Amino acid sequence: MTKRGQIYLCKICGNLIEVLHEGEGELVCCGEPMILQAEQISDLEFKEKHVPIIEELNDSYIIKIGEELHPMTEEHYIEWIEVQINDKVGKKFLKPGDEPLAQFFLKGKVKVIRAYCNAHGLWAKYL
Repeated sequence: MTKRGQIYLCKICGNLIEVLHEGEGELVCCGEPMILQAEQISDLEFKEKHVPIIEELNDSYIIKIGEELHPMTEEHYIEWIEVQINDKVGKKFLKPGDEPLAQFFLKGKVKVIRAYCNAHGLWAKYL
């Protein structure tokens, strides 16, 4: 059974999907089962370049990826940054050359921040 918010990857074509509606069955792409992307929360192996960092301002939140900012090259970059605040979700899509950060003008308590690295998968920080 899929759960809302899960991220799945097709290892053949690279399709990446997020579950919006929970359901039974298996997600399949290119004739093969898609791979559930587990949320990683520790980054010791990658020198703290993937764990999201949050800065709270008066009217917004700034999310940066990594204590040392994550690389943003064609081969290795953050595809998107997401924040969940109360019952709202904000997401910013990035491309190579962008800074690995996003500003969200949502009010409330941050529950979780997630980011997706094209080379190292899904990263999360729960608050």
